[in-house]
Amino acid sequence: MKAMGKRILALCFIILALVVQPVQAGSVGADTVIRDWYRLILELVRHTPTYSPPVASRAFAYLGVTAYEALASGDTTLTSLSGQLNGLTAVPPRENGAYDEAVVLQAALSSAARELFGNTGPTGQRALKRMTEKLSAEVSAGLAPELVARSQAYGQGVTAHILAWSKGDGGADVENMGFPLEFALGNRKDSWIPTSLINQQQKPLLPKWGENRPFAMEAGNGCPLPPPPTYSEDKESDFHKEAVEVYAAVNEVTDEQRAIARFWSDDPMLSPTPPGHWIVIGLKILDERKASAAEHADLVARLGVTLADAFIGCWHSKFEYDLLRPVTYIKRVIDPKWEPILITPPFPEYPSGHSTQSGAAATVLTAFFGENYAFTDNTHEKDKLPSRSFGSFWEAAEEAGVSRLYGGIHFRAAIDRGLDQGRCIGAKTVALRTRG
Repeated sequence: MKAMGKRILALCFIILALVVQPVQAGSVGADTVIRDWYRLILELVRHTPTYSPPVASRAFAYLGVTAYEALASGDTTLTSLSGQLNGLTAVPPRENGAYDEAVVLQAALSSAARELFGNTGPTGQRALKRMTEKLSAEVSAGLAPELVARSQAYGQGVTAHILAWSKGDGGADVENMGFPLEFALGNRKDSWIPTSLINQQQKPLLPKWGENRPFAMEAGNGCPLPPPPTYSEDKESDFHKEAVEVYAAVNEVTDEQRAIARFWSDDPMLSPTPPGHWIVIGLKILDERKASAAEHADLVARLGVTLADAFIGCWHSKFEYDLLRPVTYIKRVIDPKWEPILITPPFPEYPSGHSTQSGAAATVLTAFFGENYAFTDNTHEKDKLPSRSFGSFWEAAEEAGVSRLYGGIHFRAAIDRGLDQGRCIGAKTVALRTRG
């Protein structure tokens, strides 16, 4: 309860910071609209119970595509993603007359956020309402009423089009926080076994998520993986050796390795989640570069798409192979009293979700900003975790992956091959055409 109170208080401070600034004509551009909405959305992810990492990634994808299509509809230098993303048709064309891009984006993102976070709590609902009121007033200040009305109506129309498309993807309805009421567990010796004492988590999280319609990837198995090492309790087997590596990594963990495990943990309800972590990184760099609205829209769309596809692809593989977690094997074969550093998530082992989504994000960010782009990641600054600096996006992705080994919740193969899967998924997003 104390932790929940702190999170609600933090969201209240975000609301206050966003609403106290005075309204000034012409002070808010389309790039600011994107940044301010994402700042709030990243907080809402922390406060919405159903927003596990896969669900959060889906929301980031639809928000990013909404922002991009709203802006691209009035910018001849941008190419629509319709016909490129699975099932997305062209948004309605603009009618004759002038439009204000900040007003269009504000109307689009406010209506999208209201729908995608419709089940957030009372504090989140107040935040959505106040953000909408504040930004609507700021972007409209000094503009002719007809211009504002036309721009607002168009932005809302774009959102309606994107949300109608979203309804058929298989991920729109999440019941029981994503844990199925009925699910038959595997009966092989290497099958996943629940690792949590929580009653709800005796079934795995979102077992059908890998069947969702992806965005840029052809299907959930668009970036398949080879099988994990064959289960064996033989001490000379590859499987046993990987388990011993996890066992030793936890038992001999250094302070630095423990810090890495904590930094990348990104637990639901305590963080913006793993996909939100990479969104924070991308937005920070855009801000540092004073990027244009078009650059903002392009990157949030690409990151949203690749992160959503990463979770679909990863979940498809997880439930294809249905592999048990290290803690299960280690307690069964090596040491019954052993415990990992991090809490083992309630779904199968192979591949690592952190690795797949980090590999996908690193691929997109590298294509967008360039190879060996050095940056500092301060995602958890307000949570009192020290910032970490990297020489490239792939250096960060590899650290995110190995953090799960240090935490005791993934075998090496799940990490390495997850990064490979992410690279494949990210490449499909990089191939999207956004510039004429």
